[in-house]
Amino acid sequence: MPAALLALFAASPGAAAQEVFGGVYAHGVETPFTFDTFEGGTDIVIGYRFESPELLEPLGSPQPYVVGSLNTSGDTSFAGGGLAWTLGKGPVFVRPGVGLVVHDGPGFRLAPDGSKRTDLGSRVLFEPEIALGYRVNPRLSVEASWMHVSHARIFNSGQNPGIDMMGVRLNLRVP
Repeated sequence: MPAALLALFAASPGAAAQEVFGGVYAHGVETPFTFDTFEGGTDIVIGYRFESPELLEPLGSPQPYVVGSLNTSGDTSFAGGGLAWTLGKGPVFVRPGVGLVVHDGPGFRLAPDGSKRTDLGSRVLFEPEIALGYRVNPRLSVEASWMHVSHARIFNSGQNPGIDMMGVRLNLRVP
């Protein structure tokens, strides 16, 4: 039944600029931006992008968004918000974004061998992201997405492991 409802919404026309999105991500992916936090599992991500208000036109009309990520293995989950830009009018587009999130990871954690701290260093983190998307129709798009959370050494100059998540998300414009 949920698949039939999604197909019904995706097939109907709509020009609203607001979107609900959801996806599945690999948690704790190793990239050049992080070191091992000894976390893993799968993240379920849901969010909402609002229509860009006029006051954001000088910034290129980004869409404000709220996002939540739940780690299914009991590792770090987070919630927050930010701004996302959609670049490209054709079927293929790029969506960079930047936000702030609050996470529930441990306040202090060491690597299993005790060699370094692996906690995230701050309860509030930056959340840059970028996605490559494809518009299936005027209401439905799919994206390959990378999300990163860290404090960029602003809150603790000696420590900043960060966490990278990579996955796929669906976006559905809502009237």
